[in-house]
Amino acid sequence: MGFRLANIDNRAVLVDDTHFYDVATISDGALGPDPMAAIADVATLHTLAASLASIEPTGALAGSVLGPPIPRPRNSFGIGLNYRSHVAEADMEVPKVPLVFTKFPSCIVGPTADVELRSEAADYEAELVVVIGRAGRDIDPANSWDHVAGVMAGQDISDRALQFAAKPPHFDLGKSRDTYGPTGPWLTSTDLLEDRDGVQIACDVNGERRQEDSSASLIFSVPELVAYISTIATLAPGDIIFTGTPEGVGVAQGNFLKPGDVVTTTISGVGTLTNVCR
Repeated sequence: MGFRLANIDNRAVLVDDTHFYDVATISDGALGPDPMAAIADVATLHTLAASLASIEPTGALAGSVLGPPIPRPRNSFGIGLNYRSHVAEADMEVPKVPLVFTKFPSCIVGPTADVELRSEAADYEAELVVVIGRAGRDIDPANSWDHVAGVMAGQDISDRALQFAAKPPHFDLGKSRDTYGPTGPWLTSTDLLEDRDGVQIACDVNGERRQEDSSASLIFSVPELVAYISTIATLAPGDIIFTGTPEGVGVAQGNFLKPGDVVTTTISGVGTLTNVCR
């Protein structure tokens, strides 16, 4: 059975529609409280999720503050220019291989965390985020999904002034300021998705729709990304991949984020992030 793994008070919890269940408690200590340890044992998470109907909940989701489901990824990768619509609005060439950069793990925050603006050129980028659940190197694309624990919604917040302060651009620095990586609201295992290769992605700023597309439009699909990165670095449980953003980003319109803006990111079948800019 599929599972949804969340983080409440820095403890791994499984969630249903209304309640959460502390993983360490319901596993009788077989899994510890650390979300990073939990994601390394996906099989046990599936087993626990199948028994939730007969277990007393730890608490109610309503009123709980969720942290990032994967709070300390060893590796955090980003993919640039992975939608043809975004390539076109950026007036760039379609990449021949995935454009991979590092999004520093220190930028990762939860689904309702504030985004701390540090320039007047901060931008939003709604993205599907993939979480590795099984280690692998030189992974065959045909087997890539077997190495994925699940997916999350994500925002690749980007400081465009910092990003383009040098040539070639500082993709890593511009996208890695503190708080520039909201993720969540939980990790959803792929067996809960109607179509894992075609989830809908949307971004609203102050209620105005800015981005909308499907991951079916990715230039390099999730299996291709996992396989490609694994030829360079051995992937480990908890590694994450921001898979790219569709058209509609602020820099293309000269429409950057301002203090007080509310960025709402929704991935169908996964959940919603709501982040206020400060």
